[in-house]
Amino acid sequence: MRFLVAATITYNVVEAVVAISAGAVASSGALVAFGLDSVIEVASAAAVAWQFAGRSPEVVAQREQRALRITAVSFFALAVYVSVDATRGLVGGGEAGHSVPGLVLAALSLAVMPFLSCAQRRAGRELGSASAVADSKQTLLCTYLSAVLLVGLAVNALLGWAWADPIAALVIAGVAVKEGRDAWRGDACCPIPPGGLAGTGGGGDGRGCCS
Repeated sequence: MRFLVAATITYNVVEAVVAISAGAVASSGALVAFGLDSVIEVASAAAVAWQFAGRSPEVVAQREQRALRITAVSFFALAVYVSVDATRGLVGGGEAGHSVPGLVLAALSLAVMPFLSCAQRRAGRELGSASAVADSKQTLLCTYLSAVLLVGLAVNALLGWAWADPIAALVIAGVAVKEGRDAWRGDACCPIPPGGLAGTGGGGDGRGCCS
């Protein structure tokens, strides 16, 4: 689990720097939103690392809900910021330019993220950890957002439809709201089963999502 957390943080730090920098240069709200989502993924992965740094299963369990709330609040904050910025873009607050680095980043993330998410989800289910599975859902979300971003940037680059960028950003915001709500309610996975945190393979199916 520690290796997956480290890999997630490393990749998303690079992703955030590239996306936000390229988005600022191209005035692309979708790219900036994608970069901010990467920042949230870093925060979520760090919360999972903090959770499992507990010295006993009881401490880990106590930190579970806090980690989920950190994830949820981060998603809600992202949705608010992106919605405001995208609306400003749609009503004439500036048109997004073309971004080759953004296109390359979106394509790369679309290829990498599904495998990382699968590994995270498997580890989270084996540990019976809702926050770890929520983190894997964030990584999977990055896959969907990569596809949305790639389409938005490609349409803008090929057809000159600048409105595609804020539309892509609004899609990102909508997905962020859904994921934030799920994390807040703890819908990412089933409750921690007895012995699940002790590595005994207790990844029960309390809500049918951790089988």
